[in-house]
Amino acid sequence: MENFTPFSALAGGLMIGSAALLLLALSGRIAGVSGIVNGAIENPGSDRTWRLAFVLGLVAGGSLYLLVWPQGVTVREGFPTGWLIAAGLLVGFGTRLGSGCTSGHGVCGIGRLSPRSLVATLTFMVAGVLSTAVTRHLLGVGQ
Repeated sequence: MENFTPFSALAGGLMIGSAALLLLALSGRIAGVSGIVNGAIENPGSDRTWRLAFVLGLVAGGSLYLLVWPQGVTVREGFPTGWLIAAGLLVGFGTRLGSGCTSGHGVCGIGRLSPRSLVATLTFMVAGVLSTAVTRHLLGVGQ
């Protein structure tokens, strides 16, 4: 925990929460990234415009952060490419199975006191802890 920075974590959390609140208040939409991306891919028409703008904003924000503060991003090594691909596919599968992602359930759903989102977020957290325990401590990946 030597890299924990409570002020930047608080600032980031406030920005994410504010963006989710603004999207809900101004458009009635939930800021669930997997649903937004899915809708941008599957739904042609005017609904696609705001979805693409949202996704492009995520990419632009991360890129701007990297340009302004490149030392703020630490590249982790020691993770085999196959493991990363498998992990990404499992996250995608879990997102479909759970009818949403951590942003939709964890940020927006819990903020709306949704019981389904509470269960989904608890499931995400338990799966993350178990996955980390198995890959790092049993299989020695990323040590």
